[in-house]
Amino acid sequence: MTPFAKAVYDVIRKIPKGETRTYEQVAQAAGRPRAYRAVGNILNKNFDPAIPCHRVIRSDGKTGGYNRGTNTKQKRLCEEGVLLLIK
Repeated sequence: MTPFAKAVYDVIRKIPKGETRTYEQVAQAAGRPRAYRAVGNILNKNFDPAIPCHRVIRSDGKTGGYNRGTNTKQKRLCEEGVLLLIK
């Protein structure tokens, strides 16, 4: 695992239940503000349930991708009480 991937996972572990962050916010918090696409690529490979990558969404409010399917991501966010318009 690269140091940046470790930093991304560390940031995401700290996102509280019921909250979201954008890929850009995660990239900034991990120390590489313009690497938001890289954040998405890193999360696409995550299968560790301790890393709540479903809490990371796009800047435009859309849910974005999820390696377990976008319907699963939307369902998990709704179960956590995240109020977002599912597009």
